[in-house]
Amino acid sequence: MESTRQAKIARLLQKELSEIFRQQTAKTHGTLVSVSTVRVSPDLSIARAYLSVFPSDKGTEILDNINRNAKTIRYELAQKVRYQLRKTPELAFYLDDSLDYIENIDNLLAK
Repeated sequence: MESTRQAKIARLLQKELSEIFRQQTAKTHGTLVSVSTVRVSPDLSIARAYLSVFPSDKGTEILDNINRNAKTIRYELAQKVRYQLRKTPELAFYLDDSLDYIENIDNLLAK
C-alpha cells in the first residue's frame, strides 16, 4: 500500500523528470520520451521511473543512454526539487512497453 507521502513525491518526480526529458528530447528531433509512472520505495530512497519511448524501436538505445547519464539526470532533478525534498532518491529507469502490448492486442483482435 502506497502512502500519501510516497504518492505526492512520485507525482512531483514524474512531473520534473518529464520536463527534463522534454528539454533533452527537443534537441533530438523525432524522438519522444515520456515518463508514464514513477514508484517510490517506502523509505523514499529509490525511485523507479517507467519511460515510454516513441518510436518504440529506439527504446533500448534511448534507455541505455539514459541509464549511462542517470547521475546527471539525478543532479538536474535535485536542482529542481531542492526546496521540496531534503534528499533526492536514487533513480532507476525501466522501459514501459504497455503501449506496445496494447498495440499487439489490437492487431490480434483486428485479424
